[in-house]
Parts: sequence; C-alpha cells; structure tokens
Amino acid sequence: MSPYQCLPTHAFWRTAVAERSSETLDGLWAPAFEIDRKDAIVTAGSCFAQHIGRALVARGMNWLDAEPAPAELNDEARKAGQYGVFSFRTGNLYTPAMLLQWLQWALGQCSQSRETWQHDGRFFDPFRPAVDTRGFASEQALFASREQTLAAIRLAVRRAKVLVFTLGLTEAWQHRETGVFYPVCPGTVRGEFDPNLHAFRNLGFNDTCQAMTAAINLMRTLNPGLRVLLTVSPVPLTATATGEHVLSATTYSKSVLRAVAGQLCQDLPEVDYFPSYEIITAPTFAGAFYQPNQREITPEGVAFVMRHFFAGLDGQTAAPLANSTPSLATEDLVCEDAKLDYYA
Repeated sequence: MSPYQCLPTHAFWRTAVAERSSETLDGLWAPAFEIDRKDAIVTAGSCFAQHIGRALVARGMNWLDAEPAPAELNDEARKAGQYGVFSFRTGNLYTPAMLLQWLQWALGQCSQSRETWQHDGRFFDPFRPAVDTRGFASEQALFASREQTLAAIRLAVRRAKVLVFTLGLTEAWQHRETGVFYPVCPGTVRGEFDPNLHAFRNLGFNDTCQAMTAAINLMRTLNPGLRVLLTVSPVPLTATATGEHVLSATTYSKSVLRAVAGQLCQDLPEVDYFPSYEIITAPTFAGAFYQPNQREITPEGVAFVMRHFFAGLDGQTAAPLANSTPSLATEDLVCEDAKLDYYA
C-alpha cells in the first residue's frame, strides 16, 4: 500500500488543477484558526494588502482603522494623507524589515530616525514619502505627524485579534551609516540619491525570516494572543536593481517570500498563510488575472482571490470565476514601487 492512495483529490495536480470541474481551486485553503466577524483585523504590507482591507470592510468584518482621518478633512485631503489605506499611515511596508523598523520605533525598542528631506521649503518624511505628499511646514510638524502614526501602531497591535501582512519585495534600500531601511529608493518619490549614503540590499531567506520572526515576537510582547495571517503579493517587481533580468529577479523575490511564509507557519504558533499569490499565478488561468501591463491585477482577479478567502473562513467552496464580482480598480491603489516605471 502506498501513502498516496489515501490522499484527497486536492493533493494531485491532475485532479486539483488540470481537471478541475469549475473555475475555482477547491480545497486550496483551510484556515489554521477562526476569524470571527467581530475580531479586530489589522492590515499592513505591500500594495496588494489594500485590496484585503477594503474587502474586509465591504464584507462587514471588523477592519481596524487605528489612524482615522480628522473629521474636517475633505476627500482630496484624506486621499493625499493616505487615510484608510492601511490600519495605520506608514504607507506600503514592502519588506518585513520595514515592518520591524516601525514596530521598534513605536514600541521603544530603538530611537526613530531624525532624518528629513527638504524640497521647496517643505519637509518630507523619508520613511513615508508618499504619505502627506505636500510635505510639512516644519520638521516639528513632520515628527508630530509621525508620532500619531507610531501611536496608531501601538493601538493597532494592542487591539488586534489578527494581523494580515502581505509580503511584497526582497529588494530594499538602506542608509549605510544608520542602517535604517527606506520604503523606496531615495530620489525616486522624494529625496536625493547619494551612493555614498544609500546602499542596495536584496534581502535573502535568512534576513527576511529573521525580520518577520522578530516583528511577530515583538508584537506579541504587547499582545500575546495575536494571530498572524501572511500572504505574498502576486504583483511582479516594477524594476530591479540587482542587474538581473526583472523576470528572474521577480521569481527570486517571490520565492524567498513564499518560502519564508511557509517556514514561519511551521515554526511559530498561530501563524497561517493565505495563497493569494498561488491563485493569481496559477497556470490554469494563463495570466488572465493580469492587466495588459502584465503586472497589475484585474478587479476580477482581486474579486476571485477574495471569494476564496471568505469561502475558506466560512468553510465553503468558492464561487466560480464567472460569478466573481469585480472589486476595487487597481488604479486606486497607492504604490510607491510603481513609480519606478517612470525610469523605463
């Protein structure tokens, strides 16, 4: 007798993928823990995490907005300030290293960077270059705004039942002297690039795994019962600084992130992985979920992912692709990384 004789159909490529009876991927995700409608859910990470937060709100789940917009702000000002994009206004956190850095600042594990960038008499935050895009009138105003975000992080970590974090990139830029990580290369969104100060890093498995582990452990010092749901963004790199072809660089980056997510699920309690990356990139869909630029995800693709997500939570089978209602337009996402396409 072979151990393969007793395996379910979803364990075999032919029956689970190649010969699926409907346009779904049945049995793809069985949640490791329950997420109740009342559980406070915090979302952070790369651009694709924005879809998850908005889908949670649309579903009536308890998405935690720890840094809501002031009532006096109009819609334009709220959008410019990136209110309601993630659970706190850090902007996109493409790497676990960036998540860990913000947590260390918020929880007093190390002093926050006092670096600022100036342009036309305005001050800009190097670690939130796409947040408050008009800048600040003074450094004091900049740091006061950042303190609000740090307070929001503390609030979110304390109150959250579940953190959903989307791993996006392995490539990052770091200050050579202070070691701080930037969300995007200086000189792209804001600031000026200085090769003597700014170093490129392509974070491998060990660095990425250690940073994410440290981030989870640090959050659990404040909230021991915090559960973590990891995802990997299916959005390819806009550009790579490795010198390699961007396709190879993307494969490396996503492979590292997916391997880290899998390892953490094995090593840490109450850590789970939702396969949004696998749903979008499955060969059976032949790239149908990508926009013509072969990078951004179509609204139909996002809806299909979220149908699998909620079906998993409800213990049901996801609805077929044909019944997936389009979700948020990808043009509405805030993605600093996408600005690199300008240099092409």
